[in-house]
Amino acid sequence: MTMLLVRRTVQTAVRTKCCRSFSASQTHLNERKGLVLGVFEKEGEEAGLHLTEAAAGFDQNISGKLSELLKISGPTLKKGKSRIFYGIHKDFPCVAVVGLGKTSAGVCGSENWDTSKENIRQATSAGCRLLQDLEVNHVEVDGCGDAQSAAEGAALGLFQYDKLKSKKKTKVTTQLHGSSDSTGWQKGVMYADGQNLARLLMEAPANHITPTAFANTIEERLALHAERVTVNKRSQAWIEQQQMGAFLSVSKGSEEPPVFLELHYNGSPDSKQAPLLLVGKGITFDSGGISLKPSASMDAMRADMGGAATVCASIVTAAALKLPVNIIGLAPLCENMPSGKATKPGDVVTAKNGKTIQVDNTDAEGRLVLADALCYGHTFNPRTIVNVATLTGAIDVALGSAATGVFTNSDWLWEQLHKASVVTGDRVWRMPLFQHYTRQVTDSQLADLNNVGNSRSGGACTAAAFLREFVTAPHWAHLDIAGVMSNKDEVPYLSKGMSGRPTRTLVEFAAGLAQSG
Repeated sequence: MTMLLVRRTVQTAVRTKCCRSFSASQTHLNERKGLVLGVFEKEGEEAGLHLTEAAAGFDQNISGKLSELLKISGPTLKKGKSRIFYGIHKDFPCVAVVGLGKTSAGVCGSENWDTSKENIRQATSAGCRLLQDLEVNHVEVDGCGDAQSAAEGAALGLFQYDKLKSKKKTKVTTQLHGSSDSTGWQKGVMYADGQNLARLLMEAPANHITPTAFANTIEERLALHAERVTVNKRSQAWIEQQQMGAFLSVSKGSEEPPVFLELHYNGSPDSKQAPLLLVGKGITFDSGGISLKPSASMDAMRADMGGAATVCASIVTAAALKLPVNIIGLAPLCENMPSGKATKPGDVVTAKNGKTIQVDNTDAEGRLVLADALCYGHTFNPRTIVNVATLTGAIDVALGSAATGVFTNSDWLWEQLHKASVVTGDRVWRMPLFQHYTRQVTDSQLADLNNVGNSRSGGACTAAAFLREFVTAPHWAHLDIAGVMSNKDEVPYLSKGMSGRPTRTLVEFAAGLAQSG
């Protein structure tokens, strides 16, 4: 019943003309149209290519010209590679053919993802970008047997943050070609739009996305769903009233006022259903405070609110999908800046739950803002808590950009997150949460806790152990996303820049909870 509701919701959101198998030219003035088609590698001893259903239909329509051109234009098209043909049909001046790899690809245990879905994302992204570079502004995309993955690849691949540039890339609209799965396509578009929202927030400069501007942006994005969503932008006075001393100790060095953003999405028919609680670190710029960071690459710290960006974007997406689940999102938003008012190394602050914290390093600030948010979040009696943060450089050292590090006290929760990540290809990896690390943060000279461990080793683990001191719920997970914050060329369907990861995994996880009831 739940999946039926989701399916109907997505179907109603599908735009007209979202899909077509083939039709006569509808070229508008000043519109250049292109087509992306997929081909698989033949398996076994027989070399060559196997056309997708859409590609085969197109090939038949032009009397086999596509197959002929593929044979004579070069070697067999491998996974992720593309080839472009011009003038083979009046509807499409440019046709990009992309390699999808082997048809037998599926879930790969060693890679922890669905290889087929990843191949499709990579291929459609490559094809759409190729056509964008040719200033084609409308592209029809082969569903390649998985319209959702095809849509994700296309929309993620075409994203470009050029808002502040005078010369901009060609804006490209897309639609499904050669498939009736318009529901899957539109779902993929929504998933990708969610991740692209997180990318936009993370990529924008810190003087454009202040705590107040961040909160206003999310409020605007959720305005379309006002009947199901409540947005509370809590002021500094409210934060003080809540006795969030750890959060306030981080914000006090900046001239920008802090904002505690609280989102309530009421998607379940049962209003009393315990909510999923998502908490995101929202440091809109992290200088390190008095424990100042090195100047090299400090500009990237505009994305230190990646946790808040992915959490809020996933709630916007859940609302767009009308997922039948209740979600609460919390984002403590502030800057971490040095000044005469800033917290000093060695200062002791008091968190919302009364625990005292010796702040030996003001650049370990994310765990301080999360501590108070986690304490507050428990008041809603959530069914599960997931906090997301660009928390430590140590997780980048440990895992690089391959996966998000997950620390959790719940085997069930780990299984749900891992299952979601296999589907999305935005992987997670479980990390240890031993008492060994807890002892390092509870060994403090002046207070109950120290905000850094007594050793440089295992920094991501000691940070997680610190957060656990503010959690009493039986199902809690901490996602350290510092390693996946940005993308160079590791994920082929994401351009260079801030990644917006793991937004789609959070959405898929929430959808899984909705399905399980």
